Amino acid sequence: MNIHFKSLACLCAAALFAACGGGQSGHHDHEHAHHDHAHETHDTHSHDHSEHSHEGHTHDHTAYGHSEEAHHDHTHAGATHATREHAHGSGIAFTRQQAEAVGLVVETVEEVPFYGVIKTAGHLQAPVADEAVVVATSAGVLYYTQPSLALGQPMSEGRAFAGISAKKLQDGDPLVKARLAYETAKAEYERAQRLVDDKIVSAKEFEQIRLRYETAKTTYEATAEGTTERGAALSSPMTGYLKQLLVENGSYVEVGQPVAVVTQTRRLQLVAEMSERDFAQLPKISKAHFVPTYTDRLYKTDELNGRLLAYGRLSVGAFVPVTFEIDNVGDLIAGSYAEVYLLTQPEGGVVSLPIEALTEEQGLYYVYVQVCDEEFEKREVHPGRRSGERVEILHGLHHGERVVTHGAIQVKLASMSTAIPHGHSH
Repeated sequence: MNIHFKSLACLCAAALFAACGGGQSGHHDHEHAHHDHAHETHDTHSHDHSEHSHEGHTHDHTAYGHSEEAHHDHTHAGATHATREHAHGSGIAFTRQQAEAVGLVVETVEEVPFYGVIKTAGHLQAPVADEAVVVATSAGVLYYTQPSLALGQPMSEGRAFAGISAKKLQDGDPLVKARLAYETAKAEYERAQRLVDDKIVSAKEFEQIRLRYETAKTTYEATAEGTTERGAALSSPMTGYLKQLLVENGSYVEVGQPVAVVTQTRRLQLVAEMSERDFAQLPKISKAHFVPTYTDRLYKTDELNGRLLAYGRLSVGAFVPVTFEIDNVGDLIAGSYAEVYLLTQPEGGVVSLPIEALTEEQGLYYVYVQVCDEEFEKREVHPGRRSGERVEILHGLHHGERVVTHGAIQVKLASMSTAIPHGHSH
């Protein structure tokens, strides 16, 4: 009976060997080693238990399909699989060649000084001393000498850009009238000079004639200065740019009426409109960052030879004006509006990244963390304050991690098409 049972067990083992792929030598040796050990040390009941356990072990290894792991127990194989899947399952492949092509930049996360920020709005304007108003020197009809005259056009000191004609006016041409008055006063003065010596004209009367002559002469010369055949000429009082045209071509102007504004753009003023609720922060403000509405470029007052000029002691409406004076680097436009970031004293122990490192998806923010040389991980973060250049990271990153700060969009695009393969194939 015992011999028959052992023979039956051998037949079952042989059938199991054939079903599980007898060509895998490592598995075959492993199976026989267990079988021989069962014959030498266990009774019939023990042999049945060993045989059942061995069958389950063989089945699990076949499911993973790895003959090189046949000598590992089931627990070790499962642990190895889980570890590899965690390390590589959600990774994003981005090679060195790709990184060099897009100019990828990675920054190590660390705590650096971060300036307190008051975000507000503002505008750029020219300082009062850098602007001049051109006024009409005579009454008449204004005309511009350059049909293509436009705002922002360069202006040269002393160069005429408009004229005033009074030839068809009812009161007559002021220049003609001034010339007639001058010529009349001059003739009377010359006649009086001859008669004063003969006592025909008294000294007092002669002095009055002389004063009328001098006045008429001055008026005529002032009216005639810069006058062309078409009338009185208007010229720019400084070299700069045309900021405003206040009178339309062909309009009537009076003497002293403003016609145009010319500005020099060597220095500009940045006027930020800070809310009253931040009034207590005014003494801490030392510099500002700003982004004009017509560009995405960030400007810094400390890089533009800027200085805090003044801040209002009284609010204008619900805002307090804070004024900086800066150099105009050539592409700043007086009169334009801007987003302004007023910076207070720096704070220590703040984790921050360049704003470019953030990507947004449906209201959530993500960064890409470099986990190894050519592998990246998408990570959700919670941003805080922004300085216009950097953003505070409240949660999601740890000290020493490496984050993509330039080229994050390219890594995001790569994540949509290419990922690091799983550690095991199923």
